[in-house]
Amino acid sequence: MPSIDFNGKRAFVAGVGDDRGYGWAIVKALAGAGARVCVGTWPPLLTIFQKSLERGKLDLGLPGSGVLEIEKIYPLDAVYDTPSDVPAELMEDKRYKGLEGFTVQGVADAIRRDHGPDSLDVIVHSLANGPEVQKTLLETSRGGYLAAVSASAYSMVSLVQRLGPLMRPGGAAVSLSYLAAERVIPGYGGGMSSAKAALESDTRTLAFEAGRKWGVRVNTISAGPLASRAAKAIGKIDRMVTYYQENSAMGGVNTAADVANAALFLCSPLAAAITGTTLHVDNGYHIMGMVAESTLAPNPATTTPTEG
Repeated sequence: MPSIDFNGKRAFVAGVGDDRGYGWAIVKALAGAGARVCVGTWPPLLTIFQKSLERGKLDLGLPGSGVLEIEKIYPLDAVYDTPSDVPAELMEDKRYKGLEGFTVQGVADAIRRDHGPDSLDVIVHSLANGPEVQKTLLETSRGGYLAAVSASAYSMVSLVQRLGPLMRPGGAAVSLSYLAAERVIPGYGGGMSSAKAALESDTRTLAFEAGRKWGVRVNTISAGPLASRAAKAIGKIDRMVTYYQENSAMGGVNTAADVANAALFLCSPLAAAITGTTLHVDNGYHIMGMVAESTLAPNPATTTPTEG
């Protein structure tokens, strides 16, 4: 029977700062399959994340058995491609002061120095930020809109652009999208729906370009909402999760592990012919065309069979 074995492979997961989000679940899934995993952490969270790891405050248990060991943590602010893009005033911020190499190119250079030119097999993009996410699109400023697209969509282009040359043939990249790319999700504002739509469009183009240039596959996962620490910025995340639970095709909402397992599959040889795809992992919520009603779709677990 085919199995997923990442022994001898290395993954870089961008956007990990705690143990409550999809990124962390994907880190654990990859490590559980045998991969060596490096992560990129936003500088303002870097010290807290490192201390939490050192003090054993994070969930380090791997699926099945074993304890997670992160190969290396790189500071990463994916809004900046090269050092020349970093504003001088940012370097005076106490959270950035003294840090070097936190741009996308800086991380690519560090990985090359640390592990060699052909050292990556997997890239995971778990990055999203919209400074005006709680505003409707009609209220969103140009700056807020462009910031959302820069941090949440172009960052994927930049990662593939700069880490692609480090990828071994057969490598794969995967990002995390959301249904707001395709449907109206009230409350998910600030240009974030546009950013996710751009991310999914870019996935298709990158699949062609990176596929032909480096033999790398590129896919994205449209996951259901998760009440992670980062998602709290939306302001309505708990209501969104509840709505999914009540109206998904299967009932309930996907878990972080569900999304991590899908990412593991997409990055594995079992998905060798899959690229440019948006895979929905949301308990079938995306197929629904109206609010689920128990009288129309009774829960099979509570339905009493009738004799006919």
